[in-house]
This record gives sequence, structure tokens and C-alpha cells, in this order.
Amino acid sequence: MASLRAYKRFFIVAWQFLPLLLAYARDRRRFLLFGRPRQVGPETHRHRAEVLLESLLTLGPTFIKLGQLLSTRPDVLPPAYIDVLSALQDEVPPAPWPEAKAVLEDELGPVDERFAEFDTEPISGASLGQVYRARVEPDAREAAHIDGDPTATRTDGAGGHEVAVKIRRPNIEALVRADLRVVKWSLPILLYFVDDARSFSLENLAEEFSKTIREEMDYEREAAMLAEIRANFAGDDRFRIPDVIESHSGPRVLTMEYIEGTKINDLETLERKGIDRTRIAENLERAYLQMIMDDGVFHADPHPGNLAVTDDGQIVFYDFGMSGRVDPFVQEKIIDFYIAVANQDIDAILDALIEIGTLSPDADRGVMAEVMEIAIQDARGEDVEQYRVNQIVGQIEDSIYVFPFRLPKNLALVLRVATVVEGVCVTLDEGFDFISTATDYLTEEGYREESIRQYIDETGQQLRRTGESLTRLAPKAERALDRLDRDDLFVRIGVEDEENVFDKLAKRLVYGMLLTMSLFSMGVLYALEAPRASIVAAIFSVIVTVQLYRSFRKPKSIGARPQFTRQNLRQRRGKE
Repeated sequence: MASLRAYKRFFIVAWQFLPLLLAYARDRRRFLLFGRPRQVGPETHRHRAEVLLESLLTLGPTFIKLGQLLSTRPDVLPPAYIDVLSALQDEVPPAPWPEAKAVLEDELGPVDERFAEFDTEPISGASLGQVYRARVEPDAREAAHIDGDPTATRTDGAGGHEVAVKIRRPNIEALVRADLRVVKWSLPILLYFVDDARSFSLENLAEEFSKTIREEMDYEREAAMLAEIRANFAGDDRFRIPDVIESHSGPRVLTMEYIEGTKINDLETLERKGIDRTRIAENLERAYLQMIMDDGVFHADPHPGNLAVTDDGQIVFYDFGMSGRVDPFVQEKIIDFYIAVANQDIDAILDALIEIGTLSPDADRGVMAEVMEIAIQDARGEDVEQYRVNQIVGQIEDSIYVFPFRLPKNLALVLRVATVVEGVCVTLDEGFDFISTATDYLTEEGYREESIRQYIDETGQQLRRTGESLTRLAPKAERALDRLDRDDLFVRIGVEDEENVFDKLAKRLVYGMLLTMSLFSMGVLYALEAPRASIVAAIFSVIVTVQLYRSFRKPKSIGARPQFTRQNLRQRRGKE
């Protein structure tokens, strides 16, 4: 039965995406089976992104969640798609209340008996669940722990204390299982339409999506992650994390303390309430630096719908369904990366990216160094000169045929968080200096002092090895000069040819000789009045000419465009 449902969904999904797949196939070959590639403009990309958005909404919750993940993955989709799919972060239609009520009562019992009040209009709708406001009786055993005090209760008059009730969408489990099979079956087809670099990220995205969506449906896991992260911020009055009310929670229902706040990107309201937006941005970045570098467990869905600000300026985190852990090796390399950024050590930045697996070791370090310089300039809130961006794009397209950036599985959620947090911070303060805040954090936590001590230790070891080498150098030099004097010195040279230059030259020489021979043969055969043979020689000449022409063509450029959050933000505001 499950397989039958999956097959049915596969055909529904295939039919929904067929127009887009045909369009992408024509981009590769104008007439599907043959023809040259065709160039597509920004308007066409935006139209296709809108079609993709409608398709994802039509296909339901699983694909809405897939769209939300895609909206934060610039390594998979062009900027036009990222911009359009970002609408999925908040605009998700809720399931009807009677269906949600059935799930709630099946998990906890009758609503009227378990809750003092229950508002049947959802306050937010997610792809896999939806949240309602309610009140529970102020029983001390059920009360939310306020500000880390297990004896305190949040009451609001005789009606009890307010809670947020998250209910999993009805019948979502079977649909997700079927859709995950469809994604698995569809992946080989999708890989045909992308280059090698994006296929790497796409395969990792598929694995990440499968894992993430299963974890997000597990409300018991979410409750445990929420409790752990809340404990890590206990006593820090800059942040508010809701507590779980275990007596009203289960595998499909999660009841939490309700904390009211202003949506973090509602700039007008924040300004009216006199809240310092720069301080909020700084606190938000510091919170995620702590979660990733120190705690190793983090809230992985920091889009504006899941972040709010209280009237006292505290940042409120909602929805811990998407959360993750950082293993010690990744933590160490992330710290190395941030220290290198703080020191503006470009070589160390590139080394950290290579070690962590996000940058190919074969990448052109000269070009990547310039990319990093521009990225640092942008992160400091400085204006990036457009001519430099265009120059970098040209260098990338001319010298790097395989896009050097990739996204390993163990970093997917971390980089997603970094991207989304940057967007939120820049929205709060367009001139926000990420590097300055990160540098202050690294210094306060002692990471930079450790790196300096490590640098001194490594320098001492290098000096010792240099001294040892110098003592061995004189005898070796003397032996080499003796052999040279006896005409007994041989030099072995190895030539690396990673670009297969010699192979290409050999092919061109062979094609050139074949073409010369075939043209000469065609002329001779024509002079001897052998038309059929001369036609065969002519066809052979055309084939060789095509092969010779193809050997001179450059590999297809990746067409990558560096994306700078601040510039995109300014462009959008300019359009508005």
C-alpha cells in the first residue's frame, strides 16, 4: 500500500515539474536531443522560480519544507529562486481545525478537559505542524518554569497561564514517507540537469532533507533539544527560550510556555518601542556563536518567523523542530575559520575552508583570496565596488571550470544558520559589522589567546626544525658538488599536467593531420572523377573538422555570481 502511494505521488510530482524539466533540458540543448545551449535572462529565471513556488505549494507539506530548505541554499539555486522561495518561510496555509483537533485529542484527550481555553485560529502555520494559543490551569506541576526558576509559574489571572500548542499536521507521516521515496527516485533525474558542483550539493541536500524532516516530526526530540539549549542560556537575560509543559506534550503535540514579542524584522514597531536594533543584531550573532562554538547544539531555523523581541529587548526563540549538533572536529575548524577572519589572514581562511571540506583543494587560491577579501569587506559593512565584483566573476569564469565551493553534510545546517542569521542581522542594521562582533566574542572567550599560544609553539618548532636542517645542509651540498665535479649528477624532472595540456595538443595534431590528409584525398578523388569516394572523404573531413573545433572550445563556464547580502538588500529596497 505504501509503495502504491509512492508510485502515485511520483507521477503527480513528475507531472507537476515536467514543464520546468523540459525548460531546463532546452537550456542544455535547444532542441532537447541536439543543438547549442541557450542563455536565459533574469526575468525568465524569476518566472520559473514563481512556477516552482506554485508547484511546491500544490504538492503539499513535504515539498513546502523542501522549498524552505532550498530558499537558504545558494549553492543549489540561483539568486532569483532564493528570493522567490523565501516566501515559503511564513506563507504556509494551515490545516483545518477539525483535523488538527482530532490529532490533539488522540494524543492528550478532550480539549475542553485539558485546556482552560483554546483559540482554534492558528498563530502560525508551518509545513509539518501549526501552533495555537491556549491556557492551562495554573497547577504548579504543569506550570512553565520562568527564567530558570522551577518554582515560578506564569499566570495571567484566573484563566491560568498562556501556552503555545504545536500540533503535527494530520496524516502527515504516510505522506512524508511516500514523498521521501519520490525525492529519492527523482534525484538521478535531477542530477542530469545540473553541473558536477551543484550535483554534489544536491545529493547532500537530499540526505539532509530526509534526516531533517524526520527529526522535525519527532516532537519528543524537539522537546529534548529545546530543554538542552534553554539550559545552556540559563541566567542570560538577553534571551528567552520557552519551557516545555510535559504534562500537555507527546509525540505529536508539543505544549510550551507562550512568550509574546515583536517579530524581529518588524523594524517599524521595534523603532517605535525604542529598542536598539544594533544591540539586538549583536546579541543574536553572539547567541549563535555560543551555540555553534561552545555548546555544540543549536537552533537551526532562525528565519524571522521564529525570532521575536520582547518589550525589554530580549530575543525570543521559537520552533526548535529544526535543530542540530556540531561534532568537535567541525567546531574546531569553525573556530579556526573565525580566528582567521578576525585576523584577516586570507591564507588561513582558505586553509580552514579546505580542511573543513567546503572548498576544493584544486581551487585557484589567487582568485579565492580576492573573493575572501571582498566577502570580508562586505561583512564589515563596507561598500563593495561593483567593478571588483565583475572582475572576480570574470576570473572565476575564466580559470575555474568546476565551482570550488561545496557543502558537506555535516556543515549543511551550520551554513544555513550562518546565511539566515546574516540576513536577519543586516535587516536590523544595514551597517552591522559581523567581523567586529565575532572578534570581540573570540577574544572574550579566550579563543584568540589560545591561537596566539599555538602560533608561538608552532613557530618554535619550525625554528628548531630549521636549525636541524641547516646543520645537515652543508654535508649534502658538499656531496652534490663532488658529484657535479665527477660529471655524475643526474636530474629527474616530473611534469604535472592536471589540465591534460599535452593530451589536448596531441589530439589537435592528430586531428590536424587527419584533416589535411582527408582534404588532399578529397581533391585527388574528385580529380580522378570518383564522386562517391570524394563524398565519403568530404564527410570524413567534416567530422574531423567538428572534432578539431571541439578540442579548442573552453569547458562550459559555471556562470556563478558572488552573492552579497547587503547589496541584495539595497537592491530590494531600491526597487521598493
